[in-house]
This record gives sequence, structure tokens and C-alpha cells, in this order.
Amino acid sequence: MSRCLWPSTSTTPRSSPRWRRPWRGWPWRPRRYLASGSGDTTVRFWDLSTETPQFTAKGHRHWVLSIAWSPDGKKLASGCKNSQIFLWDPATGNQISRVLTGHSKWITWLCWEPLHLNPECRYLASASKDGSIRIWDTLMGRCDKILTGHTQSVTCVKWGGDGLLYSSSQDRTIKVWRSQDGVLCRTLQGHAHWVNTMALSTDYVLRTGAFEPAEASINPQDVSGSLAELKDKAQQRYDQVRGQGPERLVSGSDDFTLFLWRPAEDKKPLERMTGHQALINQVLFSPDTRIIASASFDKSIKLWDGRTGKYLTSLRGHVSAVYQIAWSADSRLLVSGSSDSTLKVWDAKTKKLAIDLPGHADEVFATDWSPDGQRVASGGKDKCLRIWRR
Repeated sequence: MSRCLWPSTSTTPRSSPRWRRPWRGWPWRPRRYLASGSGDTTVRFWDLSTETPQFTAKGHRHWVLSIAWSPDGKKLASGCKNSQIFLWDPATGNQISRVLTGHSKWITWLCWEPLHLNPECRYLASASKDGSIRIWDTLMGRCDKILTGHTQSVTCVKWGGDGLLYSSSQDRTIKVWRSQDGVLCRTLQGHAHWVNTMALSTDYVLRTGAFEPAEASINPQDVSGSLAELKDKAQQRYDQVRGQGPERLVSGSDDFTLFLWRPAEDKKPLERMTGHQALINQVLFSPDTRIIASASFDKSIKLWDGRTGKYLTSLRGHVSAVYQIAWSADSRLLVSGSSDSTLKVWDAKTKKLAIDLPGHADEVFATDWSPDGQRVASGGKDKCLRIWRR
């Protein structure tokens, strides 16, 4: 069984995909590795040349709910329903360091410190159903900070490029923390129901760090320079994408709405974005930050202006709930996965369906686009992981 990434929770009504979190299946060096986590308790590293499992990492004793690549692509973190976090070496498939334990309930999200803030990729943030966020020192194998304040399950955590942590929760709030000392900076309120998902305008550049996917140099060994030089490259790329203004954050909720925020500066949202007719599963900024896409149980994907939050258009074609979406590296295409068992590729310019991708035999729980834009990976209830070439 390799039900890719997040199994559905049979005890949860309406088969809510909020436990099937957006995976980081691809690291910044996508030509070598693809990773998946599964309800069979394993993490698999896939050989993209043969499209077969290269390593099967065993250690978890319950469903693997979240995985996250370090920004340098040298480590993978995985969290499970048994509240444990493992670190893996993708080159060998072996466990790194000790098991990180401390959460009292299952892990809902994992997020690494950005490369330009720490080129050693040492710190990892985890969110849990126990309502806390923990920051781990992965070199020492211990918990460095515990951030408490949410009164219900934490659904998502983002580590921003300015050193702030953003956490969303079923308590209907988003909290902004200072990662250096764990101090709560502000609480963002406005949603009337669970906050399911968040996205930063800088997500793509934080994911790829110092490494430009369009370049020929993909492996760390091929990239010349010290850690300081890699940090400088990552900082330059981040500054270019961020621009003069602060990072923007978009949040999606069970109340059918999205909010656009400048969380580093203001408690008040820039825009309340309405139009969906059911709960929102995922939101994403395009890599160029110009468009926000949102996926919903109402069977549609909606596009919004990335700076103002104004509604642009709706993409319709799925006949059931849309669980996951992913942008291509050039921001021209968007792929969506649905409970109708299909993936669909949309043209952001024409706002129309470009390609229909049938093939899965059941619901598509997870989808991701490789950072170089060449492949899409999808995983579903049919226990299959599929790779689609552009």
C-alpha cells in the first residue's frame, strides 16, 4: 500500500482532506528524488529514472501525515499520527539523528527554516493537533522552543523569510511568532470557522532557496560556494521576489472565505475574499506572486489578484471536491487534483482547461509540481503514485 501522503480519516465525516496536507514531494533538486509518505507507515524515495522506489524508510508506527524537504535538499522530515517526527537521508534512506518526540497528538504540518536565514538547515517547526508548535534543533535532536497560545488543533505553519512563524488553527485565528525567541507578535482574527490552509507570497522562492531550478547545476556537489555564498544567493533570490513590500499571507477557512494579510505589519486584512460555496482546502500563490489560487469542496478553483485579493475568475470542470492544487514554475499552468479521480491542468492566461489527466482509480489526495516544472506527481486513494511529464 502506498496511499500517497495522507490517508483519509475514517472517523472524520465528509472525508475531510484537511489531514492530507500539501506535500513537499520534490526537493529543490528534482531530477534526483521524489518523496512520498503513506498510510502504510513508510516514507519512500523514488528513483525518477526508473520510476521505482529507491529506498523505503521504515520507522513510523502510524500513518505518515506530513513530510517536508530541508531547503538544501539533504534531509527529509516526516511526521505521523503517532506524534513522532523522523529525519531521513535521501541518499541512503537511513534515519538521521534520534526520533523527535514531545507532541501529545498527531503531527499536522512540518516546515523548515529558510536557507537564507540559516544555510545549515538546522531548525524545523512542527504543528500538532495538541494545539502547539515546536521548533526543533535537528542537529542536536531536541526541542528548542514550544509555542503555545492556540486553543485548538494547529492546521498549518509557515516559516517566513523575515524570521516570523505563522500558524493557523481550528480556533479560527492565525498567530504570528518571532522564531528567534518564540514571542507572540500578534493574532490575526476574522475567520468565522476553522482556518484550514495558508500560503505565503514567497513560498516558491523559500522552497528553492539558493538554487535556480532552470540552471544546469542541480546537485549540491555541483553548486560551487561556501555556506555563506549559498546564503547570499538565497537572500538575493528572496529579496527579488519579495520586492519592496512585506510578505503577503493568504488564509482559507471552513467559513468559505479567504483573507489576504500583511501579517508582519498589520492585524487587519487587506481583503476579505468571498465567492466559494463550500469549505476551502488549499490556497497557493503563483511563483511570480501575481495570482492566488484556491481549491474548494464546491468543485471549483478560483483565481484572485495576488496583490489586492480581487476576484479574477473561476475554473470549473471537476465534478467533485477539489483537494489539492500546484503551480508550474513559470506560473503559466495550474494543476488540480480532485475526489472525482482526475487531475486537470489549467492555463492561467486563458483561464481555461488545458489538459485532462484521467488515470487514478479513486480520489486524488495529493498533487505537486516539481520545482523545475518538468513533472507533476499525484497520489490517491487507489494506493498509486503517478508521475506526469510536461
